Amino acid sequence: MELTPTHLGLCVSDLDASLRFWRDGLGFETREVLELGSEWADALEVESPAEFTSHFIRKGALEFELLFYKSPAPTGEASRSRGQIGLTHLAFGVDDLDAALEHLVAHGGTVLETTRTALGPVELAFVADPDGTRIELIQTSA
Repeated sequence: MELTPTHLGLCVSDLDASLRFWRDGLGFETREVLELGSEWADALEVESPAEFTSHFIRKGALEFELLFYKSPAPTGEASRSRGQIGLTHLAFGVDDLDAALEHLVAHGGTVLETTRTALGPVELAFVADPDGTRIELIQTSA
């Protein structure tokens, strides 16, 4: 049996703010947008009636489905610790950590200052997207 990854799903509370961060900030491109309803409620484990936008974005081989629920309203919060069970963060390599952090802040991100770390040739920091999803930025010097 062969399993082929297709995408990751990310529930967002504000689609415009999330697109500003993920598309305009991180450079993903819209691939497809679907307006969906209660026919997907059971599969997505949400209560019916459901009304939501499924906005697929892609960068290289990495694809996300941003799920924006008009009904029912999204609940919960993103992981705030890399020690919490479940998906804790996504990582991106950058050439200039300071410039990348500044760029993402300008597009709705929040730098988590206490995460900034330099160990040998590796410097990293975490940024939270508008809903708190953690993004790790890694700069490696030669």
